[in-house]
Parts: sequence; structure tokens; C-alpha cells
Amino acid sequence: MDALLVPTDNNELLGSDILPNKRRRKKSIVWEHFVVKKVDAEHIRAYCKQCEKSFAYITGSKLAGTSHLKRHIALGICPVTRQKNQLMTGTPGPRSVVTEPPKRRYRTSPVFPTFIFDQDRCCHEIAKMIVLHEYPLHMVEQPAFIEFIRTLQPQFKMPSFNTVQGDCVDMYLKEKQSLLNLVNRIPGRVSLALDLWVSNQDLGYVFVTGHFIDGDWNLHRRILNVIMVPSPDSPESFSQAVVSCLSDWHLEGRLFTLTLDQSFVNETAFDNLRGFLSVKNHILLNGQLLVGNCFARVLSNIAQDALGIMREVICKIRENVKYVKTSETHEDKFLELKQQLQVPSMKDLVIDDQTKWNTTYHMLVAACELQEVFACLDTSDPDYKITPSIDEWRQVEILCMYLKYLYDAANILTAPTYPTANVFFPEASKIQMDLFQASMCDDPFISYLTRPLHEKFDKYWSNCCLVLAVAVVMDPRFKMKLVEFTFSKIYGENAETWIRIVDDGIHELFIEYMTQMLALPEVMMEEVDDGMIKSEPPHDICHDHEGPYISTGDGLSDFEIYISEITSSHQMKSELDQYLEESLLPRVQEFDVLSWWNQNRLKYPTLSRMASDILSIPVSSVAPECVFDTQIKRMDKYRSTLHPVTVEALICAKDWLQFGSSTQTPSPTFEVTNAIVKMEF
Repeated sequence: MDALLVPTDNNELLGSDILPNKRRRKKSIVWEHFVVKKVDAEHIRAYCKQCEKSFAYITGSKLAGTSHLKRHIALGICPVTRQKNQLMTGTPGPRSVVTEPPKRRYRTSPVFPTFIFDQDRCCHEIAKMIVLHEYPLHMVEQPAFIEFIRTLQPQFKMPSFNTVQGDCVDMYLKEKQSLLNLVNRIPGRVSLALDLWVSNQDLGYVFVTGHFIDGDWNLHRRILNVIMVPSPDSPESFSQAVVSCLSDWHLEGRLFTLTLDQSFVNETAFDNLRGFLSVKNHILLNGQLLVGNCFARVLSNIAQDALGIMREVICKIRENVKYVKTSETHEDKFLELKQQLQVPSMKDLVIDDQTKWNTTYHMLVAACELQEVFACLDTSDPDYKITPSIDEWRQVEILCMYLKYLYDAANILTAPTYPTANVFFPEASKIQMDLFQASMCDDPFISYLTRPLHEKFDKYWSNCCLVLAVAVVMDPRFKMKLVEFTFSKIYGENAETWIRIVDDGIHELFIEYMTQMLALPEVMMEEVDDGMIKSEPPHDICHDHEGPYISTGDGLSDFEIYISEITSSHQMKSELDQYLEESLLPRVQEFDVLSWWNQNRLKYPTLSRMASDILSIPVSSVAPECVFDTQIKRMDKYRSTLHPVTVEALICAKDWLQFGSSTQTPSPTFEVTNAIVKMEF
């Protein structure tokens, strides 16, 4: 066997015959775990003392260094060192460092982090992954996934289906408790939006989403419940969902408005729902704001009607696009023609997804801008025989013009942050005016296309314009001025009547909030005028006396009474009137209405409370990713097989985890619930 060689820090090779009493230079700490052996004249290798695995050290004149040797020991790659370390520290895991304290050296060795394996944390992360990415629960029992995890960490014990299901539900319950505490701390009311999904088994799933503004003036949109109803067409399905939500989240008496797709509910069920809510919940403004229609669904239905009217022409355009996009040869020829014709359009042709009406809109817009190329393709490609006529292209252009109104309005609902209710009045009123004018147009095609669209949107406008108008009044850039301006265009001579309805409604609503804020006994209130309480006058200034009036003092008592009455009349202006009489703020795009009310909440304590409830009204009941859907949402086959409790836990937990934890420091003003969230299978 070759003589052992011990390297020093200056890479000198010391033979084993060196005298023990001869002073040596300090060597690297790595050589406590390695020895070197000469393999041949050109190669010297380092051998691990524990596992005897060899590593390159010197090859000819090249020195490999010691970094790879340090990794072998410090990162737990050596199986013998890893096993000894686990026995000494009781810490499982492949990436543990040697626990012996290093000897003092001239050269400091690198410090490596300690990796501690945690079974519970790994199980938690798997559950979180399943919730956030909607993976099936049974993936933990799939052999390929088990083998993959075993390769990463042999010591991890894969949980069963039931275990990971319980972990997901536990995560849901923990987040629900935090959100419940947040909801119980908000100073105002909660508005709900209801959306209906169905399954292949004809079961219904009502998604109940809560909208509210917290004490820091942050707007929240959270899925509160996903309730399975056996008969989605039943008039009681929505009522059942609302009852469960109000009870589950302690919202009895705190519901402000309810928004749903009214095409799901017939007139009888709609009236029953309104009556039911009036009994269960204290309503404001005689329930005129209570139940609203979903703006996104209305726009989607109108867009589908418009596309349906021109179904044949759109099919021809779609076939044109398919002809180009489904063949590389055709697409290359199309792009070549576009360059030759110098068509300025930057849009690309796309084949639409007919379950999303916005994709059809984008397809038509791009095709219209490239119609000149299609016309030339007809002459240069003998196989191309489906060119639309000039009149058909004109009809498609007109259709796109009116679809753009709907698209721009609906696109607001797809923003990363949910919009406040004040932004929808300008959009809805513009659609109402444009469709009305188009329906009266002399052009027969335009009137034919837009008349049924206007009739459908006019129903929405009639039912919801009060809510939209009240919301825009809470925007200090518009107030009542925009309502007056818009109604004068829409209603003409009858505008004053509609303006008075909005003005009276918002004053009546303010009185109700003022009454609730003051909470004074009825005997102390003589009358309420525009939200201000008039108390009885002092006894020394009383006009309701019997007998002749006798002046006292210096004869100026009447003057003092007169001045007192003038001063009181100026002070009797309510917060609402003061707000409406102040000048409008400049109209800027980046205006944050919630921040403005937060800054002015001390100036308008009652009005700001009312504004927080109004601005959080959900105008739409669908999720942002479903705004352009043309079909009712369906619960996938996998989730339909799960227990309804598990379905609710998975969907709600994903929604809440996307916003982070709801836990906040309790406000001293509001009581935090002590109720414990429970769930039973």
C-alpha cells in the first residue's frame, strides 16, 4: 500500500515518515476527515475516512482544492457522517452539519446553515399547495407523486387522503376565525353578492361574497360561503344561502345590499327574497337599495344578443380567421400581403373562445383592421373563397363600435383591485344614452341592431340607476352635479323628477344614519330636519307662553333672540348639505375616493359612515375572471364528488390565502367575537 500523504495549507505533500516532533504548518480542517493517496505518477486522490469514497485532488500539475471535500462533509452528503450526526443530535434530515466544535485554526472555515426536517410543516405546505393551485386531494396517494417526494426527502411520511383533507379544512377554519374577527370589527354594514354554479348532477352551488370597508378604509371582497343547494331552480335556493351566511358570520341586522343575477330568479322568487330580507334585516330607504342586478351579467347577456343578431356574418369572419391561423403557409402569405399593402394595424388575428364574448370582440376588431389584406388574399390565393362582402364588413364595424361600450364598462370589473361603486354611474349612463340614441337612428341596420339591446339595458337602468346615482354622489369630484347633468340628457323634460328622486333618497338615507348614530331617546327629539336634531329651546327663550309678552332688561332681548335664531339656522345645515354645497374636486384619473373619505371622516362623521357602506356596494356578483363568460359556471367533476363542506373549505381558503392572513389588532371601539369557528362533516 502506498505511503499516506498529508497535505498542508500551502499544498505541500508531507510523507508519513516525517518526524513527530518536527513542527508543521496548520492544515485545513477538512483533513480531519480525509486522507490522500497516490494512485499513480500523475494522480493523487483524497479518500473520506468514513465512507472511503475518493475525490480528485491532484492531477499532474493541477490542484483540485478542497471545496468539494468540504461539501461532502458539511452538507451531509457522506452517508456515514449523516447517520452519526442523526444519532448524536436526534435531528433527522440529510442536511445536518457535523456537531463537533471546530478546533482553532489560522484559517476560518465556511459556516453552513443547519437544515432541520419538520414533518408537520411539510404536511402543512402540501395542504397549502393543494388549496392554492386546486390540485386534487388524492394526489397524495398517486405513486408518481409519492416517489417524487421520496426522492427529495426519504424521511417524509406521505399523508393519506383523509389526513390531507383534514389539514385543508383546519387551514380553512383558522383563516375563517381571523376573517370573522375582522368582520365583527368593521364599523359599517356588509353587502353580499350571490353567484350560482351548477354541476353535472344538476346540483347548485351558491357563492356568497361579502363586500365591506374596514376601519382603515380598505375595501374587502371575500368569498364567505359556498353553499350546495339540491335544486338550483328553486325559489328558496338563494334565500337559503343568504340565511346560512347571515347566521354563519353574525350579520343579522348588518346586511346593506344584495346583488345577484336576476335572470336566475323569477319575479315571484325575487319578491319573496326581498320580503324575506325585509323581515330578517333592518332595511334602509324602504328597501330601494336592497336587491340589485349583476352589471357583468347584464353586459354579457346584451353582448350575446348583439353577437346572435349577426351570427351568420360572425361565423364567416371566424372561418376567415381559421383559414389563416390554422396553416403556416396561409399565415405566411397573409403576413406577406400585410407588409406589401403597408397596413398599419398592430393587432394579431386570434380564433375566439366562444365561452368568452370579449375574445369574439377582439377577433372581430382585428379582422376589421385587416380586411384589406383579406380582400387581396381573395385574388392571390385560389383556395380562399370565403371573403365577406363590403356591406358585411361595414356591419361588423358597427357591431364592434357598440360592443366596445360594453367591453370598456365590463373591463373595469377585471381590475386587480375591486372598484368602488362610484365608478359605474358614468359607464352605465353612457351605455344608456348611446343605445337609446342608436335605437332611434335613421340607419335601418343600426336601429335594428341596437333597439333590442337598449330595451334590455333600459330594464337594468330603471332598477339600478338609483343605487348607481347615490354612489356617484359620494364621489367629491361629481356629487349631485353629474347626476343633474346626466339625467338632463337621458330624461329631457322629465329630468327634474328623477333628480328629485335621487336627492330625496340620499337625504332620507342620511337621516336614517343620523338617527342611528345619535341613538337618542324619542322623547328628546322634537323633529328631524335634513338629519339635524332640533331640541327644545331653553326655558329663558321660549315663545310658547300664555298671556301678553313683557319685555325685560335693556330692551334688546328680542335682538338677542333674533341673532340666536339666525345663528341656529346656519348651524342646522347637515353634514350632507355642507358636503353637497362645497366645490367639486378636480377630476383626476388617479383619485382615491376611499382615501379622501378617510381624511375627511372627522369633518363628516355620519356622512362618512354612510359613504363607506354605499361605496362598498358590489355592482357585480361574478368573480373578475368570469366577467366575460357567456355560460353559467360549472363545478368540475372532481369537486362535485367531494363533500360540500370540503368544497367550501377549499374554495374559501384559496380566496383568503390570496389576500394573506386577515388577523389584525383589535380596535378598542368594537367588540371582537369570542365565537369559535367549528365545522362538522
